[in-house]
Amino acid sequence: MTVLSPRPDLWTLDPDVLHLNHGSYGAVPRRTQDVMAALRAETEANPMLWFRSVAARLTTSRLALASYLRTDPSGFALVPNASAGVTVALATLPIPAGSRIVLTNHAYGAVRYAAERFARANQAEVAVVDVPLEADDETVASLIEPTLDGAAVLIVDQISSATAMVFPIGALVSLCAEYGVPIVVDGAHAPGLIDAPAADGADFWTGNFHKWPASPRATAGLVVAEKWRTATLPLIVSWSENDERLPERFDVQGTYDYVPWIAALESLRVLDELEWPVRRSQLSDLVDEGARVVAKALGTGIAEVVRPAATMRLVELPSSVDLTDAEGLKMRVSRELKAEITLTGFDGRGFIRLSAHAYNSLPDYEELSERLPRVLA
Repeated sequence: MTVLSPRPDLWTLDPDVLHLNHGSYGAVPRRTQDVMAALRAETEANPMLWFRSVAARLTTSRLALASYLRTDPSGFALVPNASAGVTVALATLPIPAGSRIVLTNHAYGAVRYAAERFARANQAEVAVVDVPLEADDETVASLIEPTLDGAAVLIVDQISSATAMVFPIGALVSLCAEYGVPIVVDGAHAPGLIDAPAADGADFWTGNFHKWPASPRATAGLVVAEKWRTATLPLIVSWSENDERLPERFDVQGTYDYVPWIAALESLRVLDELEWPVRRSQLSDLVDEGARVVAKALGTGIAEVVRPAATMRLVELPSSVDLTDAEGLKMRVSRELKAEITLTGFDGRGFIRLSAHAYNSLPDYEELSERLPRVLA
């Protein structure tokens, strides 16, 4: 296999900082930033002309993003983020009183909040299925199945944010079909890590482009199965309210900032030039080795996830580390060590979730392993 060199030159990231948490907010390539700046200058040069022409540009971008996901463009809409996509799905689906919205204990916090809001509004309840970190695909399905009888919807991660665990979406889609239960897939981390992530036939799938595809933030997609398209409406009522076409209904939301959606295509071009499928495989090897280096320095281990995401790993924290103030600890690491990481807790255990993208190399993780023990001591 061709060995690809790291390309930090394609980004504007501070070289004095260890950037090891691409999985949270991503990082936008320099070229995409230049496209965004040009588009914003064009907007302010003639706002009237910009808003007259924006619909056609959005169509071009949306069609290309749907193609990138290998999904039906007539069922693909642009939304600000995956949380918005989940909220749209819950606003569309019938949730009878006394029914259940089913989640797992890997669910993203904002998604759980959305489930709780819609459960309260509909006199329903939220049922949380405990799925062990080490569960294989068959175990995941067997744990979720008993909750589906009488459920209004199952919401499941494609790749869990908290644990970097890949869920068996195809099997769960089939299982939900047997029980007649709609399934909403939170694919926030899936674009760029899973080929054709929306191809498993879920009722709703949503995912972010700002993570692994490195597109501007506030760029995400929502894929809607044909049976739900007529009923699916944007969260904001605007001039496209009565458009019969699902994608166009979501396109024009008044004075929304459309620059990220249009500029996202430049990031896809950057990924093409990075030979992303090859690089993704190499980044998986890199983050494996980086996690081993950090775990050795901490005297811990790497979480035994049966199907980990390609570019994320969990390194267990020493039992002495208190995550009660996880944000404060992350700020200390940022301030004192010049390193950006994220910390996550799951089932009573604390972890560092490490990421890798094209700007990373093994010395990044080696430097972290040298610096981190003194902050955690």
